[in-house]
Amino acid sequence: MSYVDEVISLVVEKNPAQPEFHQAIKEVLESLRVVIEANEEAYRRDALLERIVNPERQIIFRVPWVDDKGQVQVNTGYRVQFNSAIGPYKGGIRLHPSVNIGIIKFLGFEQIFKNSLTGLPIGGGKGGSDFDPKGKSDREVMAFCQSFMNELYRHIGADTDVPAGDIGTGAREIGYMYGQYKKIRNIYEGVLTGKGLSYGGSLARTQATGYGLLYITAEMLKCNGSDIAGKTVAVSGAGNVAIYAIQKAQQLGAKPVTCSDSTGWIYDPEGIDVELLREVKEVKRARLTEYAAARPSAQYTEKKEGAPSVWSVKVDIALPCATQNELHLDDAKALVANGCIAVCEGANMPTTMEATEYLQANGVWFVPGKAANAGGVATSALEMSQNSERLSWSFEEVDGKLQNIMVNIFHNLDDAAKKYGMEGNYVAGANIAGFLKVAEAMTAQGIV
Repeated sequence: MSYVDEVISLVVEKNPAQPEFHQAIKEVLESLRVVIEANEEAYRRDALLERIVNPERQIIFRVPWVDDKGQVQVNTGYRVQFNSAIGPYKGGIRLHPSVNIGIIKFLGFEQIFKNSLTGLPIGGGKGGSDFDPKGKSDREVMAFCQSFMNELYRHIGADTDVPAGDIGTGAREIGYMYGQYKKIRNIYEGVLTGKGLSYGGSLARTQATGYGLLYITAEMLKCNGSDIAGKTVAVSGAGNVAIYAIQKAQQLGAKPVTCSDSTGWIYDPEGIDVELLREVKEVKRARLTEYAAARPSAQYTEKKEGAPSVWSVKVDIALPCATQNELHLDDAKALVANGCIAVCEGANMPTTMEATEYLQANGVWFVPGKAANAGGVATSALEMSQNSERLSWSFEEVDGKLQNIMVNIFHNLDDAAKKYGMEGNYVAGANIAGFLKVAEAMTAQGIV
């Protein structure tokens, strides 16, 4: 049995009932097979793969809080500090009922390579809780966030672990967490990113993941002799990533025609009205039915078994920006049948492995999330730099740095794929480029 297969089997055996984590490990290690086989003797001797698939630290804790009725609620909190070879742990805090240790480990593992790809000195980590902020009052959210930080503060710091937002963790939640951290530690430091502008946040952070996704998509198309201008685009999701991906796509001359939320999706052949979408989602925090009601050209489809998905529309480019494993094999077949030329992931691992392989086999350019959505964490690292310098950069300055980072990411993964004889395989290229930097750092630092 090869070294790669041994480690995959070991991970599955030692981490039962964690399918998302297994999926991430298999996807990454399979694409690294050619690199690992070229260095197998040294990697095996140092147990490099065994070390890279095992988090440096896993923290699980209870989070008790009191709701508005005076009832005590108890959630579970997680922080997985996966790898610090190239910098302090960096990764979001996800607040969603689906959160468990397997999902946090999958996200943390992916984060290692994503952060490495940015070229910035940040390691990989992830955290969260099975708390659901939807339907909770501000006071309830504050009570949870403060209780969550009462434990988490022991494990984080500006030079140790710098969490950020994620699904369910927006500006409100980051504010409450930061306030509690500051009160407990009596220290004002850049320990969380995604902060409000009045207390150390960075301009362009809100837009960063969506904008970054379009910068790398545009660069990928350009390097393949195409142009994003004039292209029709399908986008899933209706959160920060989707909204600002739609906005930037329009600015670059493309026409996004879809978006979605947990209850259904919109097809707007005239192009998504991004200001209306922001009003519905950011201001009213309402469902997309309100968008459809206000926009005569929009068609709303309710999400239910057997109904067509957002990927059934004829488009040139697909940008999944909602959640993991949302684009399945049947969706991939529909995209290919409709002439889609590129899929770039705005969410974390939104495309199943079968769908990814089908898209690649049918000549669709595919850029994985660890590269395509790295704009968020890249700008978080830029926020860390501003905090360390006690400076605040302009929107244009941050956006310019972000664009350069995303363009460099594409060229790094493109070069890595070509070097190992896999030209055009951007999944392999991203994994190889991210892995080699981390592996070199781990080797240099000894067996730790």
